[in-house]
Amino acid sequence: MESIVYGIIGAVVGVVIAFVVQSMLLKKRKEQIVADAEKEGENLKQKKMLQAKEKFMSLKENHEKKIKDRERKLQSSEDRARGKEKSLSQKIEEVNRKDKQLEKSRLSQDAKVKALDAKHAEIDKMHQKNVAELSKISGMSAEDAKAGLVESLKDEARTNAMAHINEIIEESKLNANREARKIVIQTIQRVATEQAVENSVSIFNIDSDEVKGRIIGREGRNIRALEAATGVEIVVDDTPEAIILSCFDPVRREIARLSLHQLVSDGRIHPARIEEVVKKTKKQLEEEIAETGKRTCIDLGIHGLHAELTRMVGRMKYRSSYGQNLLQHSREVANMCALMATELGLNVKLAKRAGLLHDIGKVPDEQPELPHAVLGMKLAEKYGEKPDVCNAIGAHHDEVEMTTLISPIVQVCDAMSGARPGARREIVESYIKRIKELEGLALAYDGVSTAYAIQAGRELRVLVESDKVTDAEADELSFTISQRIQTEMTYPGQVKVTLIREKRAVNYAK
Repeated sequence: MESIVYGIIGAVVGVVIAFVVQSMLLKKRKEQIVADAEKEGENLKQKKMLQAKEKFMSLKENHEKKIKDRERKLQSSEDRARGKEKSLSQKIEEVNRKDKQLEKSRLSQDAKVKALDAKHAEIDKMHQKNVAELSKISGMSAEDAKAGLVESLKDEARTNAMAHINEIIEESKLNANREARKIVIQTIQRVATEQAVENSVSIFNIDSDEVKGRIIGREGRNIRALEAATGVEIVVDDTPEAIILSCFDPVRREIARLSLHQLVSDGRIHPARIEEVVKKTKKQLEEEIAETGKRTCIDLGIHGLHAELTRMVGRMKYRSSYGQNLLQHSREVANMCALMATELGLNVKLAKRAGLLHDIGKVPDEQPELPHAVLGMKLAEKYGEKPDVCNAIGAHHDEVEMTTLISPIVQVCDAMSGARPGARREIVESYIKRIKELEGLALAYDGVSTAYAIQAGRELRVLVESDKVTDAEADELSFTISQRIQTEMTYPGQVKVTLIREKRAVNYAK
């Protein structure tokens, strides 16, 4: 029992001793933490004091710098003020000196004026004395003598003036004729170009005659698809290594030629591929037309032309007038107008612009019933051209009255370009007009999607929409068109009307 009590007491004493030791350790640790905190606070205080001191020194330095800058500016202002004051003093002295000189000169001028007045009075007295003596001697008054002298001088001047006028008129006539001939000759010499004659056929060369069979296709389906897509008659005959493309429209012939070239190079020739290539070629040709218009404007130095007018200029490349290429003709007229305007001292840029655009009425997207000069004038007005240019375009065939000096220049240059030997052929223009009328007649009927005149106008190929025209209606429409051509048009030989109605069923396997 005693041993248990002693054990408990020992345990209690151990716990007490451990508690005391732990308390002493905690107290010592507390003192250490307080000491560390005080030390850290002191370090922080010193650091903040240093930062405050540095900031104070920086602010002080900036303040001193601002004070110095202000003092320097004040000093500079004072120096300028002193310089201005000195300059003003010098100017005041100069003004005072000039005032004194002016005063002296004024006094001397007054003296001179008085002397001149005295001389004038003396001269007047002498003049009156001389007039009185002359009147006494001649028996005429001064007014009568003056009137007689004036009349004699008028008669002499009138005679001399008439002689000079006649001389000037004769010389002007001679010079005018000579200068006019000189301008025309120089213009023709400077812009002389090779004559351009447009044909209605193109030759497509091939490597071998085997390609002809592939172009024709099975039972002629390829050549029919190509003719239907392009509106060009494709003649495959015995001509070695050549295929003839026949059409009055050069744009269609070019589309057909380029499409054939691509199809032959690719090797895949079938109706679907033909339609795809023709569509792509038409797009490429439109881009080429726009590029041709831009290049023409750049070559001629014409700027600021509306995009639609630029495209029309490009389309002139594929249009002919009486066998003369329209773009070549317009460039020629533009250059001649510029030369004549230079010789006559007129606005060269406007003259060249009017010369290039004078025939744009021949290449519009639509074909209204208007003369091409009036239509071209309206197009130019629509796309923001100046009144001088518009009037020159509209008046170059006397459809409207000329109001500017540029208008007769354009008219003369157009006549010169068209009248030179070999420039034009009447038969081509009338032929193209007849072919277009033939196609337009067929397109006027409902259900007709496309109409192409082929074989030089001896055949009219009409494509109709299968969902709008039945087989029975197709026969009737073909007969109606042929009868209308027979009654309304004049043509050599006969015209064959071929109406094509094709139904397509297209599906896609996915």
